[in-house]
This record gives sequence, C-alpha cells and structure tokens, in this order.
Amino acid sequence: MRLSFNLAGLALAGLLAAPAMAQQPATDTLAAVKGRGTLACGVSTGVAGLSQADSRGEWRGIDTDFCRAVAAAVFGDASKLRFVPTTPQNRFTALQSGEIDLLSRGTTYSFTRDTGIGLSFTDVVVHDGQGFLVKRDLGVKSAKELDGATVCLQPGTTTELNLTDWARANKVSFQPVLIENFQEATSAFLAGRCDVYTTDRTGLAAIRATQGANADQFLILPETLSSEPLGPFVRKDDARWTDIVKWVRNALIAAEEYGVTAANAESRRQDASPEVQRLLGTTGDFGKRLGLDNAWALRAITAVGNYGEMWERNMTPVGVDRGRNALVRDGGLMWSPPFR
Repeated sequence: MRLSFNLAGLALAGLLAAPAMAQQPATDTLAAVKGRGTLACGVSTGVAGLSQADSRGEWRGIDTDFCRAVAAAVFGDASKLRFVPTTPQNRFTALQSGEIDLLSRGTTYSFTRDTGIGLSFTDVVVHDGQGFLVKRDLGVKSAKELDGATVCLQPGTTTELNLTDWARANKVSFQPVLIENFQEATSAFLAGRCDVYTTDRTGLAAIRATQGANADQFLILPETLSSEPLGPFVRKDDARWTDIVKWVRNALIAAEEYGVTAANAESRRQDASPEVQRLLGTTGDFGKRLGLDNAWALRAITAVGNYGEMWERNMTPVGVDRGRNALVRDGGLMWSPPFR
C-alpha cells in the first residue's frame, strides 16, 4: 500500500503527543469563575453550526450555546461569558493552564485524551463521524476511488489517525496537505490545493452550506471513517465543576424529553410530573449538591432552550440531520440520567 509516511507519522504524533500535564493541586473552578465574574469558554476558530462568530462578532453554534447554558446556570446571566478561540494544537494547553474554564469546540472523546492529559470528558453533545468532501466535478462517488488524491486536513486531531487507519484497511493512498486553521484549510480546498477535505461530517456540512448557490457543486461521500463523540472537556482535578458541566448537558436533554422549552420553562415549574419539578428546582435540593441554587437548570433552559431547540437553531440550517443525535425514544443516542 502506498500510504504516505508523513501522514502516518504525523497522525500518531498529533494524537499521542498531546501535551502532558504535571500533577497539580485540586482547584475550585466554580469559585474562580464566580470571583472573576465571567466564564472563559474555549471554542473553535469558526465552524458553522458548532461555533462561529457572525458578521457582528456574535458567536453562534451549538457549542457556544452550551457555554451560554453553563454561564446561565452559574450566574443567572448567559452573557457573563468570554469566548476564547482555540486551535487543535493549543486547545488542551489552554484548558490545562487555566486560560479557559471549559473547552466546548467539537473535541472527540478518546482513550488517550481521557487518561493521559489531565482532562475529563463530560458527555456527548454531538455524535459525529469523519467523512470526505469533494467537488462534484472530480467525478467520484466513493472514497475508495480517491487513491493517490491530495487531502486537506488539520494536524493534531483524531482526523489524522482515522485517515491513516482507513487508508491502510482499504489499500488507498493519500498525500496530506496539513493546515492548522479550519478556515485556511477550507480555503485551500476551495481553491483547489487538494482534491478532498476530511474532517467531521458536521464540519463538512458546514463548509458546503456556506457556499450558498454553489453548495450543489460539492458532495459529501458516503463513507464514514469513524465514530466521533464530541463534547466538553474540563480539568480532571475538579469533581464539582465536572458535575456542573455534565448535568447542565443532561438538563438540556431531559428538557427536550419532557417538553420543557425556553418559552414554557417558567410555567412548567408547577408541572404535575415530579421529574420536571426536580429538573426545574421546584422540589428537591439538587442545586446545593453542585454549589448552585435550585434554579440552575431552569436558567440554563430559559437561556438557550432544550437540546432540540439548540439543534434546530444551529445544526439544521447547515443541513445536519438529527440522526444519532435524536433522543433515544426517537431512535437516537441522546438521553439523560434521571433527576432523582
């Protein structure tokens, strides 16, 4: 097989040589965030549907909405938030060093990341998978027809190793064009510097959607190389902060399951369902367990809506179907543990 040596080597280096973190004393992120008065949230440098600044500089996307939900839970104000754009190369260092309190930028949960860099994955916000984007005039309908093609991708990501594994298994060779910044890599692909672009399928959909009237000139090939569970990371030395981030995510999914929306959350506080009452803080004392008051989930839902509302606002416009991100009751994988 004619797999490029550079691609194989860089893939392993990018995934396995993630910055190590020396053992540090336990920290209190919640106290630091409250003392500072803002939540510092690491996001991508710009991927439509996930996290991208609009023409007015306002960040939009499901990852940025999640940051707003956490800020609302902590402060009662989703605007007490500072977005910090990060790259695949500096995102973990930014979290390890305390530059950010939360990393919410389409980052894959993997064994190496969970065990080797002093960080904890909270839970899945988007179930994704890696794919290929080509221009239709290339005349291919399957990735297996791309032997010898040049491929644009970002270094320091699981994308490299996934591509290496897939190419080896399918006896296909690629010549990598490694570009750190997502926008620059996209521009290189659109300008013809490479035959194919590979990243998570949500990212490919975002690229195609932003081409406007020319969107039909691009094709996402049918192959999915991997399973990419994407979600927020936090520092491993702070169990309470991990619980806050994890249960904000669960609250947004539970809200969709029980039909609680941004518009009706306040009125649903007296709902007949004990589960809804506990979710919205009418009964129980769950906030205390997190170091918050009992209206934390109510505030998060009111700020950004339930998970389904977040999806419709951010992912549907770029052409990403719910698929595996539907609730379990609807045939998907998204669920929340019970609020009890």
